[in-house]
Amino acid sequence: MSPEEYFKDLFGMEGQVAVVIGGAGELGGAICRGLGLAGAHVVVADLIEEGCKARLRQLEEAGVRASHVLVDVTSSDSLENLLAQSLKVTGRVDILVNCAGVNFGSPFLEHPEEKWDFIMAVNLKGVFRACQVFARHMVEAGGGAILNIGSVTSHLPLSRVFAYSASKAGVLNLTKNIAQELAPKGVRVNAICPGFFPAEQNRRLLDRGRVENIMRSTPMGRYGEPEELIGAVLLLCSRKAGRFITGAAINVDGGFTCAWF
Repeated sequence: MSPEEYFKDLFGMEGQVAVVIGGAGELGGAICRGLGLAGAHVVVADLIEEGCKARLRQLEEAGVRASHVLVDVTSSDSLENLLAQSLKVTGRVDILVNCAGVNFGSPFLEHPEEKWDFIMAVNLKGVFRACQVFARHMVEAGGGAILNIGSVTSHLPLSRVFAYSASKAGVLNLTKNIAQELAPKGVRVNAICPGFFPAEQNRRLLDRGRVENIMRSTPMGRYGEPEELIGAVLLLCSRKAGRFITGAAINVDGGFTCAWF
């Protein structure tokens, strides 16, 4: 086996189907591209059809096999439909990536209760719902991989986005609990915890002073690039390279979590 064949065998996704919820977003889009270029058929799942179609065009232009399905993670019926439509098009689902997320910045004493409920409904309960729907299929099919997207705020508090931080801490705990239950059934469940990336919600929430403070606390001194998530994604979703990894959380944060102090 040549080196090229070895690494393709180790990390390749040829013949697999990956459903990426939140695939129309910037980080989700990078994950779609990475999985697709590794050989997977990618199902882009998101709430807005225009965003899904735009992402689909970008993937097809890159030579990625892809399709799209609309989904609302606050609805179990919508997630069941996502699974059914994905199976209808591809016949199987091997990988689920939960990348949908919302955020809202506010001082604690001024934070509206309805915003708390919405953040939890999307970021935490949406992951619970999706994992439950797709894990049932994976168990019946004999195995699969689920990747949840946490955050550096899964570990550490960050002012003004405490509801988001709480939801992402929940995602990490949920990941570990599901992983231990599903491991004997052949389903691996892991998470990546991104640091600060130039995604739309970060640009909206972080003013210049906060950005400067974050950069001072990040040893690499810069934002991450969305493509820098792909290595961790391929490791954790790969049947071979990641086959003994479950319940793990990989920080992709430029060192932020090790230099918080």
